[in-house]
Amino acid sequence: MRIIDSHNHVYYHGLGPSGVVGELDAFGIERAWILTWYLPPGEHVPSSHRTFNPRNARTDGTHGGSTFDDVIEALQRYPDRFVGGYCPCPHEGDAADIFEAAYEMHGVRVCGEWSYRMLLDDPRAILLFRRAGELKCPVVLHLDVPFRPHGEGGQVYATNWYGGGAAPLERTLQACPDTIFVGHAPGFWRFLSGDEGTESATYPTGPVTPGGDVIRLLDTYDNLWADLSAGSGLGAMRRDMEHAHRFIETYQDRLMFGRDAPGDDLRPFLLEEMDLSDEIRRKLLYENAIHLVPASDG
Repeated sequence: MRIIDSHNHVYYHGLGPSGVVGELDAFGIERAWILTWYLPPGEHVPSSHRTFNPRNARTDGTHGGSTFDDVIEALQRYPDRFVGGYCPCPHEGDAADIFEAAYEMHGVRVCGEWSYRMLLDDPRAILLFRRAGELKCPVVLHLDVPFRPHGEGGQVYATNWYGGGAAPLERTLQACPDTIFVGHAPGFWRFLSGDEGTESATYPTGPVTPGGDVIRLLDTYDNLWADLSAGSGLGAMRRDMEHAHRFIETYQDRLMFGRDAPGDDLRPFLLEEMDLSDEIRRKLLYENAIHLVPASDG
């Protein structure tokens, strides 16, 4: 069965373009969406030096993360194995025009990974998202909440937050009805369960309770999709297998396979642990990704 990895990076945890292709070959994956994970100087994450390309270290001591230069190199070396993704920072220049130039000059077909410490519905971000929609490019979102519950009614601030929670996501979905958004990361999947308001863990475990905003938003907005990548997506499924079956069957047309890092945990989960029909597996593993980015555009 064909497989498309709808979420990955190069020069991440030690794997350059050839290393990523080696894993694609080993796991039987046809191609991968290679996304940026750009860190502006003011949004430095100290651990970046150990996980991303050392050539992206800056003289001020910060690190740029996974940059567009990394993506361009991967596309040039393996044009048949990678789909280019890029998300310019909305508070550094005209992100919409920059993204369109990347679309025209370098064949970028995905706006992502969006990962900035600003509310998702900031007007500068909305301009970028609307342009991506005009170009028929999906937007891959990394969301992390700025505050998590802590103690009796308290909250703890999360320094590395991106986009905010369910409220700014909903406003963005409303403001950009012609843009497809792909939800991802802890700040998206924590809202699968209705007890998010009292859940202190970054990666919640235990049964999914009714009333989660992810369910409500998927039911309300056709332009919201999700990928099952990383510990956040796979963990959200594994925490409650009965709920996972219902969830995947219900939203099978808007969910995608993705890895987000080296390794192969999700593929055997979908092919061996989950009792899914071949039709649903085809949708998750490649058909939905091709619907968003046709093979001729990749």
